[in-house]
Amino acid sequence: MAEAARRAPDINGPTWIIAKTQTAARGRRGRAWVAPEGNLNATLIFKPEATAAEAAKRSFLAANALYAALAIYVSSDKLSLKWPNDVLLSGGKVAGILLESSGQGPFVDWLSIGVGVNLKHTPEGIADASFAPTSLAAAEGDVISPLDFLSTLADAYATQEAKLLRLGFDRIREDWLRNAARLGEVITARTGREDVTGIFDTIDKDGNLVLITGTGPRAISAADVFF
Repeated sequence: MAEAARRAPDINGPTWIIAKTQTAARGRRGRAWVAPEGNLNATLIFKPEATAAEAAKRSFLAANALYAALAIYVSSDKLSLKWPNDVLLSGGKVAGILLESSGQGPFVDWLSIGVGVNLKHTPEGIADASFAPTSLAAAEGDVISPLDFLSTLADAYATQEAKLLRLGFDRIREDWLRNAARLGEVITARTGREDVTGIFDTIDKDGNLVLITGTGPRAISAADVFF
C-alpha cells in the first residue's frame, strides 16, 4: 500500500504491485502483522472516475473477485464473504481487503485495493479468535504460488469492474449477498462506540450493513462483525 501511494502520481493505468514478504503489513484500524513469503500480498492501484463513496464500494468488487479466484482452488461451499472486507474458508479468515484513496476534489485522485491471502502460511498471534486465521494450504493441502493466484485474481477483478460499468452496483451487491456469511442470522457489529446485535438483513445501496434489531432496522457504515 505504501509503495502504491508512492507510485500513484506516475501510473497510467491499473497496476498491480506484489510483495514477496512484508514486515510492516497493516490492516483495518492500523492493525499490523508480519506477512511471510508464500502468501499473497498485493495492491491494485488505479484512477477510477469515482467519488470517495463510490470508490469505497470497490471493497465489494474485490471480495467478489477473491471469492471467484479462491473457488478455482477450493470448493465454493467452503467459502463465504464476511462484511465488510474478509473472506472465510471453512469459517476461518483466509483473505482480507484494505482500501485507501486520496483526493480533494469531487473525485478521488487514486484508489488502492490491498489484498492479503493466506496461501501457504497461517498467521500466528492473531487476537481475533472469533475468526481464527486459516490458509489455503492448511485447508486443502495444495500450495499455490502468489504470482499464479494473482493472475487469477486480476482477471476476476477486471470482470467485476466490467460488471460495475455495465450493470451498476446493484449487480455487485446481489453477487456479494449470494455468498454472504450468516445472512438472515443473528450477528453483532462492534462499531467502537457500541455493540449492535440483530438479524443480518442485507447490505444497502451504499454498502452499509443493515441489521434488524429490537428497535427496528439499523444501517451501519463501519464495524467489526462477530458471530
